[in-house]
Parts: sequence; C-alpha cells; structure tokens
Amino acid sequence: MQVWFAAVIAAPLMILSPLAAQAEGNLASRPETLELSIDTRTLAFSDTEYELETGKYYIWEITHDGFEELMIRSPELFRNAWINQVIINDLEVHTSGAVYGLEFDDEGTLTISFVPIRPGNYEFFAEGFQDRGLSGTFVVR
Repeated sequence: MQVWFAAVIAAPLMILSPLAAQAEGNLASRPETLELSIDTRTLAFSDTEYELETGKYYIWEITHDGFEELMIRSPELFRNAWINQVIINDLEVHTSGAVYGLEFDDEGTLTISFVPIRPGNYEFFAEGFQDRGLSGTFVVR
C-alpha cells in the first residue's frame, strides 16, 4: 500500500520537475530589443517578421510617424505571453493580463515588454490597415 501511494505521489512530481527547473531565475532580465517603425504614408512596417523563443524576455519598441491614427494589435501573441509593462514617454503601465491594443493618436514611441510562453505563429497588424500592408508575424519557437 505504501509503495503504491509513493508511486502515485512521485510520478507527477517527476513529470513536473523539469518544468520547475526551467522556471528558475529572472525571466525579466537581459531583454532582446525588437524595433518596429511605422510609415503610414507608404503603409509599411520596417519589419514584418520576428523570430522569438519561448521563455526569453523581449522589448518591442514601436515608433509611429504620426501621419495616420492607428492601433497596433497582436491578440494571439498578447494572449500567449507574459506582459511585463508598457512604457509611453517614460510612464510605465504594469499589466496583470492581456493588452488589447497599442493606439497611436500622434507620432511617438512606446515599448511593450513581454515573455512569450507558448510557441506558434502570431499575427501583428494595424487595425483597419492589415489588408493594405500593415501586418506581420511573430514566429515563436
């Protein structure tokens, strides 16, 4: 009876132990910066694909030319990532959940820092402009 009980308790712990080892350390350190410039006069993003790794910390720095008001969205990535904060003009927004979108009413730069937690291909786009060239993909491995 004791052997059976020990096996029932030990089996899930053995399965979870490699995951626990991967979670050690500070995930929000040594970020890699991703840059995106938005040119709304030519309807172009400076980059249309980013290759990311799960468990790695990224800062996505987005600069808008201010010619056209728009919102940047990546609903699937934002749902499958831990989002640390959004910074606008040195003001920080700390989140406890997903971000719906990042809206630019004027020119400027904002950053969003995050750790992808699930692999997949996730689209990012300027809402209303995705079929006119303002879209791209995060490839998370």
